[in-house]
Amino acid sequence: MREIVTLQVGGFANFVGSHFWNFQNELLELAEDPEADAVFKNQALNMDVFYRYGETHQGVPTYTPRLLSIDLQGSLGSMSSSGTLYNGGSSVPSSIMTWDGNVTTQASEPRRRNLFLQSLYQEEQENFTVENGVSSGENSSRKEVSDRDIVEQLENDVQYWTDYSKAHYHPQSLYELSGSWIDAHKFDNYGIGRDSFSGGLHGEEMSDRLRFFVEECDHIQGFQFIVDDSGGFSPIAVDFLEGIADEYTNVPVLLYAVRGPGSAIDSTSQKHRVSRKLHDAVSFSKLSSLCKLIVPVGLPSLSRSKASKLLCIKDEQHYHCSAVYAATLHSVSMPFRMEPLGPNANSTYSSGALTVNEVVQILSGQARQNMVAILDTAMPAPSLSGSQVEQTLLRNLQPLTPEVSEHVKDLQSVESMTVLGALGTGSQRASINEVRGMVHAAYEHVITRPIFSHLSVAQCPLPIPLPFPSIFGNHVGQHGELLGTPVIGSSSRGSLDVHSIPMAARLQSSSAILPFLENRLTDLRKIGISRGGPGAELLRSWGFAKDESDDMGETLSKIIMELNPRFQTSSDSD
Repeated sequence: MREIVTLQVGGFANFVGSHFWNFQNELLELAEDPEADAVFKNQALNMDVFYRYGETHQGVPTYTPRLLSIDLQGSLGSMSSSGTLYNGGSSVPSSIMTWDGNVTTQASEPRRRNLFLQSLYQEEQENFTVENGVSSGENSSRKEVSDRDIVEQLENDVQYWTDYSKAHYHPQSLYELSGSWIDAHKFDNYGIGRDSFSGGLHGEEMSDRLRFFVEECDHIQGFQFIVDDSGGFSPIAVDFLEGIADEYTNVPVLLYAVRGPGSAIDSTSQKHRVSRKLHDAVSFSKLSSLCKLIVPVGLPSLSRSKASKLLCIKDEQHYHCSAVYAATLHSVSMPFRMEPLGPNANSTYSSGALTVNEVVQILSGQARQNMVAILDTAMPAPSLSGSQVEQTLLRNLQPLTPEVSEHVKDLQSVESMTVLGALGTGSQRASINEVRGMVHAAYEHVITRPIFSHLSVAQCPLPIPLPFPSIFGNHVGQHGELLGTPVIGSSSRGSLDVHSIPMAARLQSSSAILPFLENRLTDLRKIGISRGGPGAELLRSWGFAKDESDDMGETLSKIIMELNPRFQTSSDSD
């Protein structure tokens, strides 16, 4: 068994994670649906990599994500922190301190379930009634809610990541940072996160929950760590990573540093701009030093990017942007649960299984020791037919990592690519060998090829669950095929119109990431380290002495030198 434990830390990370687990839930349901496409029943995937078996106190079997989610108190909306299966636990803090002074109570009305969550609850109640042979007049007379009403409400009223979550969670999975009612908009820099939740009871409780999932693994292959590093959750993730490094020394961490829309908007306040730039530099330096591989994810404007040319994204909605990032993370994680084959075996449904450690070695163990990767996506991926087919797929892969250079000719680049559910001639699903042949042919026609490229292929496309947002353009067909004539009517299409799509995604180690790295090093030196820098005092107030600040600069310099040997290490602090 090659288990993966997933961590989601911070608001936007949980928005991404909610979509990610919806995809997994949809795959599980389609595998059991007698009317579903046969490709979903023959996935050649081991879902136990991400899931665990268990049972409730009543002995009911459960199958839940091997997940630890961390967010601010009040971030779960209508969902209980104990999940929905076990009906145990309490939202009351685990310890009550004696206090003889004045007490101020802050309380809010429980959030009501939206139409989607109501429909899930009613369906589960009906299933329970049928399985136990109990008659229920309430269930038989309930008001039917149409899927269209559900989709419309989600488009207009998602406030929490739980509003569109299909998954059931274990009581150990959902952790709220209780005891502090912090405005999420003010929880926006490294210092406030460090001050609010450094060590103490929270650290112990979170570590215990992580240990619960790790210790039941037979042979853990790695941690999938998704962190919203745009604000105060970054130091919480750093504390977590330090603990993982101490306790699970040989277990690799694949870290996605995700950012939602609006995190890169410049402020009119000079003080705020200095704080943002310093936070970005500090956060990336600290996180990158504690994981095997870090992948920055989150464009300043996804809607105006080349990655969205077939999509209708609303940048202001976390619900929209997180869906694209989650679909891509799902795609690059597929090799981790593919069934490994023997050297002479040929699978009809998937090929190219990898472990987390093997991906890390591909991207960081070739010609350089680069620990930063670029994430590219093609959503939906183009079909493997038509003119110039050899170059179409590669041209459609566009970065979701910010501040990368275009058209970089890096002779030392390495990559791991995944293609899911590719369509061929006549919109028929292409075979594994056809996809491999097309990708290999594509690289024969490019000027600069990576020094090493690994390809994983699965016939199983990305399933589109009901709560997925309406982000597809009117040129996208029911199975993700690209239509020559746009569909008349709405400019955007969702799960009622598009049931699955082909995907292509790529993790790439390339010097194209240099602008991202150099910008952070320059900001750290000029703003925080140099004498008289506008952020020097702010850096000290965050708890960083000069030697620790210099170490952060050295961390960034080393990464840059691996990518660009001509880089000069002279500091601007003199």
